[in-house]
Amino acid sequence: MANPGGLRPVLKGLAMLAVFGGLILLARSLGLEDHLTDRQWILGQVQGHGATGVLFFLAITGLSTGLGVPRQLTAFLGGYAFGWFWGTLLATLGTALGCALDFTVARTLGRDFVLARFGKRAAKLDAFLRTGPFRTSLAIRLLPVGHNLLTSMAAGVTSIPARYFILGSAVGYVPQNLVFAIFGNGVGAESTLGRALSIGVSVALLAASAWLGLSVYRAYKREGVDLEETEEE
Repeated sequence: MANPGGLRPVLKGLAMLAVFGGLILLARSLGLEDHLTDRQWILGQVQGHGATGVLFFLAITGLSTGLGVPRQLTAFLGGYAFGWFWGTLLATLGTALGCALDFTVARTLGRDFVLARFGKRAAKLDAFLRTGPFRTSLAIRLLPVGHNLLTSMAAGVTSIPARYFILGSAVGYVPQNLVFAIFGNGVGAESTLGRALSIGVSVALLAASAWLGLSVYRAYKREGVDLEETEEE
């Protein structure tokens, strides 16, 4: 006879897959994959629409990054549509929404399944994230490697407090989002000089962001913590 206690984690795992499957169908029905490569589409949806346009951009950013679309792309579009400052801010808020979505779904529906199947590995990740949860989350997001979606879901199956992980992630998103928002703003600049300056600044900041992430990594290595067990975009 099947063990009811053993069946529940499996059912939750299937429910998690169903949630993400439904979100993917929603994204496809909206034509999101094609629209995100069309700069004029995003302008048409947000320019002149006031708060409605802002909320639309936040929703699209949250949904797309929550499904694994690189956050650099939405930051680029934010810079193109809103300018580098507001583009950075809105892209960061939207990406934090996507992070919260993945984290919440994983914690609510996926945690029991992962702990039942991968208890020892999950325990190691849990111990790592609980060591200074805000600082650890910040460090992971600063590293220019890995996958945003997988990192958020992996954190969701641990015991790290949601507020520390999501806030640390949001702060860690800022440097790269700023880089790509400036780049997007430069592409939309009217003058050749303005475009060149924006692109030059974004390249310099990208190098600085990579250096910052590597510096944090080395600091953790000196403390005996191995960040290679986690992934980030």
